[in-house]
Amino acid sequence: MKIPHYIGLEQARQVLAELGVELNARQMKRAADKDATGQRRLPFFVDPIEGTLKIEKETLVNIYRSLQNEAENKYRNNID
Repeated sequence: MKIPHYIGLEQARQVLAELGVELNARQMKRAADKDATGQRRLPFFVDPIEGTLKIEKETLVNIYRSLQNEAENKYRNNID
C-alpha cells in the first residue's frame, strides 16, 4: 500500500505547474475554498493539526489524468 503524501495549497500549485496547469495563488485558493453549496472544486480538507488545507498529491494528479482520459475518449467517440 502506498503511503499518502499530503500537500498544501502552494505545493499543489507547484504540482499542477509541473503538469502544465499554471494557476496563480488566488485561483488555487478558489479551487480549494468551499462554494455556496459547501463543495470544493478539488478534494482539499482541513488538516486537524495545522488547520491548513491539504490534499493528497496522487489524488490531485489522478483527477487531472482522469479528466484528460475522459476528454480523449469523448474525442475518439466523435471521430468514429
